Amino acid sequence: MAGHIDHGKTSLTKALTNVDTDRLKEEKERQISIELGFAPLYEDNEIQISVIDVPGHERFVRQMIAGVAGIDLVVLVVAADEGVMPQTREHLDILKFLGVKNGLIAISKIDRVEEEFIELVKDDILEELTGTVFEDAPFVLVDSLSKKGIEEIKELIIKMLKEQEMRDAKGAFRLPIDQVFTVKGQGTVVRGTVYEGTVEEGQTLKIMPKGIEVRARQIQVHHNPAEKAYAGQRTAINLSSVAKEEVERGDVLVSSEHFLVTKTLDVAIRLVEDLEHMVKQRMPIKLHLGTTEVMGRIVFFDRNEIKEENGEILCQLRLEDEILTKRGDRFILRRPSPQETIGGGWVIDPRGDKYRFGNQTIEDLEKKKVGTPSERISAVLMEAKSLPLHELIKRTSLDEATLIEHLSEAEFVLYDGKEYTLQQLIDSIEEDIFDRLQDYHQLHSMKIGINKAELLQTMQKRFPKSLLDYVLENGMTNHIFHRKGQFVSLASFVPHVPKNWAKRTENLINGLQRDGLKVRNLKEYFADAGIPDNLEADLRRFLEEEELLIQLDVQFAYHGEVFKQAADKLRSHTGSEFEVGDAKDVLELSRKYMIPFLEKLDALGLTKRVENKRVWKK
Repeated sequence: MAGHIDHGKTSLTKALTNVDTDRLKEEKERQISIELGFAPLYEDNEIQISVIDVPGHERFVRQMIAGVAGIDLVVLVVAADEGVMPQTREHLDILKFLGVKNGLIAISKIDRVEEEFIELVKDDILEELTGTVFEDAPFVLVDSLSKKGIEEIKELIIKMLKEQEMRDAKGAFRLPIDQVFTVKGQGTVVRGTVYEGTVEEGQTLKIMPKGIEVRARQIQVHHNPAEKAYAGQRTAINLSSVAKEEVERGDVLVSSEHFLVTKTLDVAIRLVEDLEHMVKQRMPIKLHLGTTEVMGRIVFFDRNEIKEENGEILCQLRLEDEILTKRGDRFILRRPSPQETIGGGWVIDPRGDKYRFGNQTIEDLEKKKVGTPSERISAVLMEAKSLPLHELIKRTSLDEATLIEHLSEAEFVLYDGKEYTLQQLIDSIEEDIFDRLQDYHQLHSMKIGINKAELLQTMQKRFPKSLLDYVLENGMTNHIFHRKGQFVSLASFVPHVPKNWAKRTENLINGLQRDGLKVRNLKEYFADAGIPDNLEADLRRFLEEEELLIQLDVQFAYHGEVFKQAADKLRSHTGSEFEVGDAKDVLELSRKYMIPFLEKLDALGLTKRVENKRVWKK
């Protein structure tokens, strides 16, 4: 809901949703909206709709910008008894600069004007909106007190949003934070509209630009618990490991390292039509991007001042504080004093540099603005991680021939015969897997490796499984990684007993070897060697894999060499088959050792039991 102060936005929201979004004491007293108000409007199997009621008073334009960023539909509220007013026009400018085109007009308070004048009022308002993004927008006549037109406007909102193309939930998650609060017993909660991507319960995230790592403990969408939240949804997330005081409106919650934190932006801007004051070189400006509000200066490269300009101006914003942004993000520029909206635009390059004044810089920025095909492909793949050709055509707006030509460049990789990705991403994933394996080997030096599913589990939240599998297979081909069954290790890794337990393990093995075939309970050897219980299972497994230890049953185990010699002796002193009594005579063992020993021969496939006899296998 946008529009001039006191034109009935909050009343219309309440009539539609039964929610009073003026919740602050000051708002109740002054009867105006200061903070953003949110209310769920409608939900079915296809769609969820929330209303964001933005303040109309000029002092609260910054909150209005935070509310309008990321929305799908604007209801422009214009009071029938006042018509289009200054803040109505300012809101229209802001919507234009933010690229919002989908909207409808609610002509409110129709019960305050005579019925015969309603058509004249409507014509006046529509004439005022000619030339704006709302000139062809549908309109509804409403009165929030008598409920006239309320059902009609609700049906129109639902219809328009169902016809709108759904937001893309792929790519890295990003949520500009517009509210931070605490819930007793739960901790810090942040709220905002998900710009892009998906977030799920338990996911590790970062608060930028501060770089604070957090976990999404719980998620709510439309005040209901949810396992996931998607692009376009109004979402509250309960965060672990962060205090309320460490987070503020303007911070951004993200899932990826690929978003840039910057203070210098190359931008394309447009100015409002009726600027009151000249815009001058290096003039202080206030940038509103998402929910971020930051001071900076505007730097021109082809002029020193400007008051009127119909076209796009290529320039630079140098900010006092770092912000998180990416190419294509839209923003609003305001003059801090005297306060007024001076224009808006979009980010060409978040990694701006220092350039010379002159036409050459403008030409360079023009090229950068258009973006080379390779840059466009890279930007899309950096976000989506991997895509088939038909998706790249859609997302880059490049034709197939141009795409195929540039996809042959070294920075792009085709895998599985159909998916394209970036060599940069492959290198990054390979490095990540290498580091994870190195850490795992340090902690578990006796294990042959980590289970593949465990290794890739957390990475699958950021990358497609097919891409992770490809990087892993590629790493094995290049002798970086090694795989044995479901276990993955570094190719250079050799399982070993930790250095500080090596001597004790040697004592254990020597003790077993010394006792030959008449061993004690294996636990006694571990105790004698001074090996703690928490190491026992891993060390047993390791010694078995190295064939230094042969476990007969839960109690007894033989030294690997002792077992082999006993098996060879038995084979050489019996024919093709033998009975238990024959084995006892050869090895001089009691029944408590003999039966587990013979069953181990069966388990290892050296013998096969046939009734009361055992037959040697070749």
